[in-house]
Amino acid sequence: MMRHGDLPQTLSLFPLPGALLLPRGRLPLHIFEPRYLQMIDDVLKTPDRLMGMIQPSTGPGKTGSLSQIGCAGRLTGFSETEDGRYMITLSGVSRFRVTEELDSDTPYLRAKVTWSSFEKDLGKPEHDPDLDRDTFFELLARFFHAEGMDTDWESLREAEDELLLNSLSMLLPLGPEDKQALLEAPCLQTRRETLVTLLEFALRSGGEEHLQ
Repeated sequence: MMRHGDLPQTLSLFPLPGALLLPRGRLPLHIFEPRYLQMIDDVLKTPDRLMGMIQPSTGPGKTGSLSQIGCAGRLTGFSETEDGRYMITLSGVSRFRVTEELDSDTPYLRAKVTWSSFEKDLGKPEHDPDLDRDTFFELLARFFHAEGMDTDWESLREAEDELLLNSLSMLLPLGPEDKQALLEAPCLQTRRETLVTLLEFALRSGGEEHLQ
């Protein structure tokens, strides 16, 4: 099993508002900007093929132009279109905290990072013993109806706790600050509580404030 000591102390960073990657999750991305095409080329040359997904932010309590906490993903899927764009898949490995943004001769951001306090990210999938699935799915159905969305409900109901809650956190149309709150949740139970609060608030407000 991988340990945090095996992970690099510097990462190439991809700041993308509203894009959320979580440990053990999978995030497909469409890469077309020249600086990020170069970043993917460079990441593919590294032995770990890791890059960091992070939210841009200039708010209080942040490091420079970035949120303090992001999630590293291993580049596990790659294809190139005829016009030179990349279609990639990142597999979430562990969250990290930015300690220093680096001056670099690359056109993309690089930073020193620490993996401390995220030891559970490299462990086994989490469970949420307090998840009331009936109540949760009632709320989720109301949210999907309000937003005119549909899904494979049978697959959702059969999903394990972590896959269910993390997939919804990554895929639902919530704003960047909400996605960051879900990322920073210290455990799966807290992430579920945060998600429930966000869905309830979106329903009460008509979805205008927290939905993209």
